Parts: sequence; structure tokens; C-alpha cells
Amino acid sequence: MFVLDASVALLWFVPQTNPTGADDASATLKALKESQALVPSLFALEVANVVAKLESKGIVTEADSQRFIVLLGRLNIVTDQATAARALGDTLNLARRHKLSAYDAAYLEIALRAGLPLATLDANLAKAASTAGVPIFGTH
Repeated sequence: MFVLDASVALLWFVPQTNPTGADDASATLKALKESQALVPSLFALEVANVVAKLESKGIVTEADSQRFIVLLGRLNIVTDQATAARALGDTLNLARRHKLSAYDAAYLEIALRAGLPLATLDANLAKAASTAGVPIFGTH
């Protein structure tokens, strides 16, 4: 089990936006066949926001987006139910301490609380995770 950042999941949809991270994203997707990912409740909103922006820029079609959404629904991704309850406490403190957005800090908070590695391609979030003692999923 691991915590899945939207930065990884979105590369399954548009790998061309970060070619250097595409292999890691692909490996994480394969790992989900054998494992389970935990995400904060804001994950779906983050994905929806990026999907809407990509559609509005003409990078993807609504049909492309729908196929991706179906894929996400078939994966073993579980939404953490405590994200909102932790937002103004532990998550805010992590955001302050590591100079992260509250959104990114939510992923770190779950990883710390659950004792799980974090799958992310976000350099600032990966650095904060490392500082906090959270392993990055897929690295050895």
C-alpha cells in the first residue's frame, strides 16, 4: 500500500507533459495491480481540475478524459476519510513547516499518519517527504 499523489496519476493520462516521469508513473500504475493506493479526499478534485484545463486547451478530448476517469475507477484507489478533519491541524502545520501547498501537505500528512511510502513526481513534495522521513514509492 502507498499514498498516490495526483502528479503520478495524471501522467497516466498525459505522459507527454512530463516525459522524464513517465516511466515512474507507469511503474506505479503496474504496482496498483498488486497493491492499493490511498489518496486524500481532494484527489478527485485535483484530477477534475487538470482534466478540465486539458480539455479547454484542446490537449485532450472529453472522450479521452472519460476513458481516463473509467480507468481511475477500476484501480484499487481508496479515499482517506480523515483529510478534512486534519486540514486545519496536522496538514496546515506540515504545509507551514515544509513550505508546501495545503493540497500537497495533505498527501504528506496521510503518508506520515499511515506509515506509507508516497508516490509523487512533485519535487517539492518529494523533498518534504524525505525530510519528514517518508520514503518515496518505487525508489530503493
